[in-house]
Amino acid sequence: MKVLHIIRKLSMKLIRLKSIFLLFGTIGFVLASASIIYLIEPVTFKERWFNAFYWVMTTIATVGYGDFYPTTVPGKAFAMFLYVFGIGLLSLVIGKIIDYFVEIHRKREAGLLKYQGNQHIILINWSKKAKLAAEEILSTDEDIEIVIVDDSDKHPFDHPKVFFVSGDPTSVDTLENASVHKARAAIIFSDSRIDDTSLVDGKSLLIASSIEKHAPEVHTTVEIVLEKHIQNFRHVKVNEFVLSYDAVSRLAVRAALHEGNIEIFTQLLSRQDGDDMFAIKADAAWKTYGDAFQALLLKGATLIADGSDMGINRKLNAAIPADARLYVIADKETITALRQEGR
Repeated sequence: MKVLHIIRKLSMKLIRLKSIFLLFGTIGFVLASASIIYLIEPVTFKERWFNAFYWVMTTIATVGYGDFYPTTVPGKAFAMFLYVFGIGLLSLVIGKIIDYFVEIHRKREAGLLKYQGNQHIILINWSKKAKLAAEEILSTDEDIEIVIVDDSDKHPFDHPKVFFVSGDPTSVDTLENASVHKARAAIIFSDSRIDDTSLVDGKSLLIASSIEKHAPEVHTTVEIVLEKHIQNFRHVKVNEFVLSYDAVSRLAVRAALHEGNIEIFTQLLSRQDGDDMFAIKADAAWKTYGDAFQALLLKGATLIADGSDMGINRKLNAAIPADARLYVIADKETITALRQEGR
């Protein structure tokens, strides 16, 4: 009974040990056990310590191949000790390892872990629009990673390339957990859970201010509900802003005035349908916009703009500047072929 009591007290102390101490303690126990049984019966293990180590591992893992086994009384007594203590210790370590991974998964789902990657896109304030944006990003580039920042307590979008950070997006700590300094871009969506439109834009403005203050190099796009608030966002140097209902209204008018052309805009707005707009690199052989236009046309792509300048088809003889940002309209197959050529 005393032996059982001692074993029970020892087990309770082991359970309360920190995982790192338990891991190193188990490694030390296995190495010490291999050395002890080797000193007791060196002949049994053919004068090789590794064979003793192998026997200890097969014994506490309950495999017991039987190719090595103790023959002396001290050796057998030590083997019985391993049966009682070693097997329980290994089971405890395995349980701790499983608990660790379960805890990591729980924290990931709850948004309590810090994102460790870079060149990701941050989506702030989860909504149906944010979900559509995530799907569009993933369909555009399968390798890019997304970090969702929201004050909910559960991962809203189950995808291996989508990470979740829970917390107040106006907080520096929350933005740090999203690795905002390493991000490629951040998109701030209006919080649809707030009824007052002025307060909605106010929250977005606070988030934009926090990002621009702590990570000004990150390209920031903000959805704005009221047009009169645009000037406020210009003061915090937001890169781009989108009026919440502006695009929908303009598309509806175009559909009413020009029947059928809505399909063209739909293609340009979504990379999942038909042709789309892509950025490409200028070839050193292209001296003018005309050179680029003709070369791309032969490849199946149409050059439409240099940055925000969509009037380059009226100045085809103009030289392409060194900092040109060329945009073309093409399908996925054409743009893939151009990218393989280094475009």
